[in-house]
Amino acid sequence: MTIQFHFADLLGYGGLILRGIGLTILLTLIAIAGGLALGVLGALGRRSRRAPVRFVVGAYVELIRNTPFIIQLFFVFFGLPRLGLRLGSVEAALLAMIVNLGGYSTEIVRAGLDGVGRGLWEAGASLGLSRWRTFRLVVLIPALETVYPSLTGQFVIIMLGSSVVSQIAVRDLTFAGSFIQSRTFLSFETYLVVGAIYLVLSVVLRRLADRVGRRLFRHRQVPA
Repeated sequence: MTIQFHFADLLGYGGLILRGIGLTILLTLIAIAGGLALGVLGALGRRSRRAPVRFVVGAYVELIRNTPFIIQLFFVFFGLPRLGLRLGSVEAALLAMIVNLGGYSTEIVRAGLDGVGRGLWEAGASLGLSRWRTFRLVVLIPALETVYPSLTGQFVIIMLGSSVVSQIAVRDLTFAGSFIQSRTFLSFETYLVVGAIYLVLSVVLRRLADRVGRRLFRHRQVPA
Protein backbone atom coordinates (compact mmCIF):
# COMPACT_ATOMS: atom_id res chain seq x y z
CA MET A 1 0.00 0.00 0.00
CA THR A 2 1.35 3.38 -1.01
CA ILE A 3 0.86 6.25 1.41
CA GLN A 4 0.57 9.65 -0.16
CA PHE A 5 0.85 12.94 1.69
CA HIS A 6 -0.79 16.15 0.57
CA PHE A 7 0.96 18.93 2.41
CA ALA A 8 0.67 21.14 -0.67
CA ASP A 9 -3.10 21.19 -0.19
CA LEU A 10 -2.58 23.17 3.01
CA LEU A 11 -0.92 26.06 1.22
CA GLY A 12 -4.26 27.59 0.36
CA TYR A 13 -4.92 28.02 4.07
CA GLY A 14 -1.68 29.87 4.78
CA GLY A 15 -3.46 33.10 5.64
CA LEU A 16 -5.69 31.36 8.16
CA ILE A 17 -2.70 29.69 9.80
CA LEU A 18 -0.78 32.99 10.00
CA ARG A 19 -3.74 34.74 11.61
CA GLY A 20 -4.00 31.87 14.09
CA ILE A 21 -0.30 32.16 14.91
CA GLY A 22 -0.64 35.91 15.38
CA LEU A 23 -3.56 35.57 17.78
CA THR A 24 -1.80 32.81 19.74
CA ILE A 25 1.27 35.02 20.14
CA LEU A 26 -0.84 38.03 21.16
CA LEU A 27 -2.79 36.05 23.75
CA THR A 28 0.44 34.63 25.15
CA LEU A 29 2.24 37.95 25.49
CA ILE A 30 -0.68 39.68 27.18
CA ALA A 31 -1.22 36.69 29.46
CA ILE A 32 2.45 36.70 30.45
CA ALA A 33 2.36 40.39 31.36
CA GLY A 34 -0.91 40.14 33.26
CA GLY A 35 -0.17 36.79 34.86
CA LEU A 36 3.27 37.86 36.09
CA ALA A 37 1.86 41.07 37.58
CA LEU A 38 -0.88 39.05 39.29
CA GLY A 39 1.73 36.58 40.51
CA VAL A 40 3.79 39.34 42.11
CA LEU A 41 0.72 40.70 43.90
CA GLY A 42 -0.25 37.17 44.92
CA ALA A 43 3.22 36.51 46.30
CA LEU A 44 2.94 39.63 48.43
CA GLY A 45 -0.45 38.42 49.59
CA ARG A 46 0.99 35.04 50.54
CA ARG A 47 3.57 36.84 52.70
CA SER A 48 1.08 39.29 54.20
CA ARG A 49 0.91 39.73 57.94
CA ARG A 50 -2.88 39.58 57.70
CA ALA A 51 -4.24 36.07 57.99
CA PRO A 52 -7.41 36.73 55.91
CA VAL A 53 -5.28 37.95 53.01
CA ARG A 54 -3.03 34.89 53.21
CA PHE A 55 -6.09 32.64 53.32
CA VAL A 56 -7.77 34.22 50.28
CA VAL A 57 -4.61 34.15 48.17
CA GLY A 58 -3.83 30.60 49.29
CA ALA A 59 -7.33 29.46 48.35
CA TYR A 60 -6.95 31.09 44.92
CA VAL A 61 -3.64 29.35 44.31
CA GLU A 62 -4.99 25.96 45.34
CA LEU A 63 -8.09 26.41 43.18
CA ILE A 64 -6.03 27.25 40.10
CA ARG A 65 -3.41 24.56 40.61
CA ASN A 66 -5.93 21.78 41.26
CA THR A 67 -8.49 22.35 38.50
CA PRO A 68 -8.07 21.90 34.73
CA PHE A 69 -7.46 25.02 32.70
CA ILE A 70 -10.29 24.16 30.34
CA ILE A 71 -12.75 24.13 33.28
CA GLN A 72 -11.46 27.55 34.34
CA LEU A 73 -11.95 28.76 30.77
CA PHE A 74 -15.49 27.41 30.58
CA PHE A 75 -16.34 28.98 33.93
CA VAL A 76 -15.19 32.39 32.72
CA PHE A 77 -16.96 32.14 29.37
CA PHE A 78 -20.12 30.24 30.28
CA GLY A 79 -20.38 30.74 34.04
CA LEU A 80 -19.66 34.42 34.62
CA PRO A 81 -22.59 35.58 32.41
CA ARG A 82 -24.89 34.14 35.10
CA LEU A 83 -23.38 36.79 37.39
CA GLY A 84 -23.92 39.52 34.82
CA LEU A 85 -20.37 39.57 33.46
CA ARG A 86 -20.51 38.68 29.79
CA LEU A 87 -17.22 38.59 27.91
CA GLY A 88 -16.35 37.98 24.29
CA SER A 89 -14.45 34.82 23.48
CA VAL A 90 -11.06 36.55 23.19
CA GLU A 91 -11.58 38.55 26.39
CA ALA A 92 -12.68 35.41 28.24
CA ALA A 93 -9.64 33.52 26.96
CA LEU A 94 -7.31 36.30 28.11
CA LEU A 95 -8.89 36.51 31.55
CA ALA A 96 -8.69 32.75 32.04
CA MET A 97 -5.06 32.64 30.90
CA ILE A 98 -4.04 35.54 33.14
CA VAL A 99 -5.78 34.08 36.19
CA ASN A 100 -4.28 30.65 35.51
CA LEU A 101 -0.74 31.93 35.06
CA GLY A 102 -1.18 34.20 38.07
CA GLY A 103 -1.96 31.23 40.29
CA TYR A 104 1.18 29.35 39.30
CA SER A 105 3.47 32.38 39.22
CA THR A 106 2.30 33.39 42.70
CA GLU A 107 4.04 30.39 44.22
CA ILE A 108 7.07 30.77 41.98
CA VAL A 109 7.56 34.44 42.87
CA ARG A 110 6.93 33.70 46.55
CA ALA A 111 9.76 31.18 46.45
CA GLY A 112 11.98 33.87 44.96
CA LEU A 113 11.07 36.33 47.68
CA ASP A 114 11.74 33.69 50.33
CA GLY A 115 15.17 33.12 48.81
CA VAL A 116 16.23 36.76 48.92
CA GLY A 117 18.54 37.58 51.80
CA ARG A 118 17.36 39.89 54.56
CA GLY A 119 20.29 42.12 53.71
CA LEU A 120 18.38 43.65 50.82
CA TRP A 121 15.45 44.59 53.04
CA GLU A 122 17.84 46.04 55.59
CA ALA A 123 19.68 47.98 52.89
CA GLY A 124 16.43 49.55 51.74
CA ALA A 125 15.52 50.48 55.30
CA SER A 126 18.96 52.02 55.86
CA LEU A 127 18.35 54.22 52.82
CA GLY A 128 15.11 55.47 54.34
CA LEU A 129 12.90 53.67 51.85
CA SER A 130 9.46 52.47 52.78
CA ARG A 131 8.84 48.74 52.78
CA TRP A 132 6.93 49.02 49.46
CA ARG A 133 9.68 51.07 47.80
CA THR A 134 12.29 48.67 49.12
CA PHE A 135 10.36 45.80 47.59
CA ARG A 136 9.86 47.54 44.26
CA LEU A 137 13.31 49.08 43.86
CA VAL A 138 15.63 46.70 45.72
CA VAL A 139 14.10 43.26 46.30
CA LEU A 140 11.87 42.41 43.34
CA ILE A 141 14.44 42.04 40.54
CA PRO A 142 16.85 39.79 42.51
CA ALA A 143 13.87 37.70 43.64
CA LEU A 144 12.70 37.27 40.06
CA GLU A 145 16.22 36.37 38.97
CA THR A 146 16.37 33.39 41.31
CA VAL A 147 13.17 31.88 39.91
CA TYR A 148 13.34 33.12 36.33
CA PRO A 149 13.91 29.67 34.76
CA SER A 150 10.75 28.39 36.45
CA LEU A 151 8.80 31.43 35.28
CA THR A 152 10.07 30.90 31.74
CA GLY A 153 8.85 27.31 31.79
CA GLN A 154 5.45 28.49 32.99
CA PHE A 155 5.27 31.03 30.16
CA VAL A 156 5.75 28.22 27.64
CA ILE A 157 3.15 26.10 29.40
CA ILE A 158 0.52 28.85 29.23
CA MET A 159 1.27 29.33 25.52
CA LEU A 160 0.76 25.63 24.86
CA GLY A 161 -2.29 25.58 27.12
CA SER A 162 -3.83 28.36 25.06
CA SER A 163 -4.64 25.72 22.45
CA VAL A 164 -7.87 24.91 24.34
CA VAL A 165 -9.28 28.42 23.83
CA SER A 166 -10.42 27.22 20.41
CA GLN A 167 -13.18 25.43 22.38
CA ILE A 168 -14.89 28.80 22.86
CA ALA A 169 -14.38 29.77 19.20
CA VAL A 170 -11.22 31.83 19.62
CA ARG A 171 -9.57 31.74 16.21
CA ASP A 172 -6.12 30.76 17.39
CA LEU A 173 -3.69 28.32 15.81
CA THR A 174 -5.55 25.24 17.03
CA PHE A 175 -8.82 26.65 15.74
CA ALA A 176 -7.18 27.13 12.35
CA GLY A 177 -5.93 23.54 12.38
CA SER A 178 -9.36 22.17 13.28
CA PHE A 179 -11.00 24.24 10.57
CA ILE A 180 -8.53 23.09 7.93
CA GLN A 181 -8.89 19.45 8.94
CA SER A 182 -12.67 19.69 8.76
CA ARG A 183 -12.44 21.02 5.20
CA THR A 184 -9.64 18.85 3.81
CA PHE A 185 -9.85 15.70 5.98
CA LEU A 186 -6.04 15.76 5.98
CA SER A 187 -5.69 15.02 9.68
CA PHE A 188 -2.11 13.75 9.56
CA GLU A 189 -0.76 16.63 7.51
CA THR A 190 -2.74 19.32 9.31
CA TYR A 191 -1.91 18.38 12.86
CA LEU A 192 1.71 17.59 12.02
CA VAL A 193 2.09 21.13 10.70
CA VAL A 194 0.22 22.66 13.64
CA GLY A 195 2.30 20.66 16.10
CA ALA A 196 5.51 21.74 14.40
CA ILE A 197 4.43 25.38 14.61
CA TYR A 198 3.76 25.05 18.34
CA LEU A 199 7.20 23.49 18.74
CA VAL A 200 8.83 26.42 16.94
CA LEU A 201 6.83 28.95 18.97
CA SER A 202 7.88 27.23 22.20
CA VAL A 203 11.56 27.33 21.29
CA VAL A 204 11.36 30.95 20.16
CA LEU A 205 9.47 32.02 23.30
CA ARG A 206 12.00 30.31 25.56
CA ARG A 207 14.96 31.87 23.78
CA LEU A 208 13.29 35.28 23.76
CA ALA A 209 12.61 34.98 27.48
CA ASP A 210 16.23 33.97 28.06
CA ARG A 211 17.43 37.03 26.16
CA VAL A 212 15.10 39.32 28.12
CA GLY A 213 16.35 37.73 31.34
CA ARG A 214 19.99 38.31 30.44
CA ARG A 215 19.30 41.99 29.79
CA LEU A 216 17.09 42.43 32.85
CA PHE A 217 19.43 40.72 35.29
CA ARG A 218 22.71 41.91 33.81
CA HIS A 219 25.24 43.03 36.44
CA ARG A 220 22.98 41.84 39.25
CA GLN A 221 23.88 39.24 41.82
CA VAL A 222 21.68 37.79 44.51
CA PRO A 223 23.41 37.86 47.90
CA ALA A 224 23.91 34.54 49.61
